[in-house]
Amino acid sequence: MKEGIHPKYHDVEARCACGATWQTRSTKHELHLEICSNCHPFFTGRQKLLDTEGRVERFTKKFGAQTAEQRKQAAKAKKGTAAVAR
Repeated sequence: MKEGIHPKYHDVEARCACGATWQTRSTKHELHLEICSNCHPFFTGRQKLLDTEGRVERFTKKFGAQTAEQRKQAAKAKKGTAAVAR
């Protein structure tokens, strides 16, 4: 390895938004994470919605919270209305 071209490597404590902490090494002095293996749905098997900046509320307000059955009924009603209008 060449001298003087590599960044300093520090022992740091990584912190997740869920509260989990662990020791690791990094070139940064602090590590703050939004999601880790303790709270990620892939590893835990539980679905957890992280609403960042109200995105979920904006989506449901714009498109509404519909189930698959409600969408099918709305499509049938729209087809029926279009057929009557012809």
